[in-house]
Amino acid sequence: MALAFDEYGRPFIILKEQEQKTRLSGLEAQKANISAGRVVSQILRTSLGPKGMDKMLQSPDGDVTITNDGATILEQMDVDNQIAKLMVELSRSQDYEIGDGTTGVVVMAGALLEQAERLLERGIHPIRIAEGYEMASRIAVEHLERIAQKFDFGPTNIEPLVQTCRTTLSSKIVNRCKRALAEISVKAVLSVADLERKDVNLDLIKVEGKVGGKLEDTELIYGITVDKDMSHPQMPKQIEDAKIAILTCPFEPPKPKTKHKVDIDTVEKFQTLRQQEQKYFDDMVQKCKDVGATLVICQWGFDDEANHLLMHQNLPAVRWVGGVELELIAIATGGRIVPRFQELTPEKLGRAGLVREKSFGTTKDKMLYIEHCANSRAVTIFIRGGNKMMIEETKRSIHDALCVARNLIRNNFIVYGGGAAEISCSIAVEAAADKYPGVEQYAIRAFADALDAVPVALAENSGLQPIETLSAVKSLQIKENNPHFGIDCNDVGTNDMCEQNVFETLIGKQQQILLATQVVKMILKIDDVISPSDY
Repeated sequence: MALAFDEYGRPFIILKEQEQKTRLSGLEAQKANISAGRVVSQILRTSLGPKGMDKMLQSPDGDVTITNDGATILEQMDVDNQIAKLMVELSRSQDYEIGDGTTGVVVMAGALLEQAERLLERGIHPIRIAEGYEMASRIAVEHLERIAQKFDFGPTNIEPLVQTCRTTLSSKIVNRCKRALAEISVKAVLSVADLERKDVNLDLIKVEGKVGGKLEDTELIYGITVDKDMSHPQMPKQIEDAKIAILTCPFEPPKPKTKHKVDIDTVEKFQTLRQQEQKYFDDMVQKCKDVGATLVICQWGFDDEANHLLMHQNLPAVRWVGGVELELIAIATGGRIVPRFQELTPEKLGRAGLVREKSFGTTKDKMLYIEHCANSRAVTIFIRGGNKMMIEETKRSIHDALCVARNLIRNNFIVYGGGAAEISCSIAVEAAADKYPGVEQYAIRAFADALDAVPVALAENSGLQPIETLSAVKSLQIKENNPHFGIDCNDVGTNDMCEQNVFETLIGKQQQILLATQVVKMILKIDDVISPSDY
């Protein structure tokens, strides 16, 4: 590449010919890959912890997202580098598997890459570094199991779950309402959880939001909300002990599948056609009435004549309800989705204790609440907020809290947050390094140093002196042999995370270490980057 000037003194750049370019391989490629991974990690590093900064992301069409959720930041970043894409996949894997800790796992991977670069400069082979990291990750995961504590909870004792969800929400924009949102998340998860099988189907929890009101107005509805209203303004707005017909067939005369044309040349023919259509409508409405339905929910629309007839027959109806909502309504009410009026029977009706139409403030927005359902395993978290951006961030925060509660039901062991688990693992890995006589011991010690990156980042983001704070907490852990000491990010006055009620799930922390190690091993083993132009 060279800089040149035209006759007017304007600079321009001359690029080398494509065939003269050299591609990176060997140690240079490994260092370039490590550098790319570290850049992504540095972006997320400042977002870690309760005092972490937020990122403003602007999409190509001008939409702005403000968040500190690692998975969201990386997903919306326009990343071209192949290694950076691996880091995006790493964050996504943590999000799919655990739901929380997406920022921590990338920070951890970046620290491992930084330590690996130093070892490469000292002449240690990348394979030996990868093997050492693998050994160290096994030591750390086993140590986490030893320091983990069992958390007993039940349908009547939800406090342990609430405390753990609070830790997750502490690092989000919504932390001023973390107690209320944590309780809502836990109650939602317990409503759909199968405690005997230790399984939670998060698809049964619908998270909806509507602009208006304030964050404190967020509520848990034991049922379904549908962003629709009654099809006729004079239909009743509240139905108790509703028997719901869930239809995927429209209130209109059947249409032939073939092309057709109807010639009407006399008034009598028109009257006959109108009477036939009227009979179709009457039959459809009567079938719904005969089976005992008190509310009709239809996937399709119907015209004014059908709507008028439904209103006169005292049969409330809702139209244009989406397929996903129909399925959730069917699950919640215990009803069956009916594709034809002829198949409608009393056994296929869904049942709900209360169906009501709710309007919001001075706006014309209306929603339908279907509550106290026969099978109340489907629930809705209905979020309110001042603007769309706040609602979207609250949705992401609640998703993390729901995942944490689900993980605790799957495996009710916890470790302490605030970097306490990482510091404890770092001490254990450092001590275990002496037992390995080979070159791997250097990589194991480097792994121990990398584990310290999380508490250091927490201290930095909280405005504390990072090295001084880490040294003090580490010496406390060694002196008292207590793995509960972490970084006092909220300046409570104690480093004991047990007293501060700062918890994290064991499986979430183990997954962070394992995923970060696997991705770093993969990056270290890449010694050549071949692009399509190279062949």
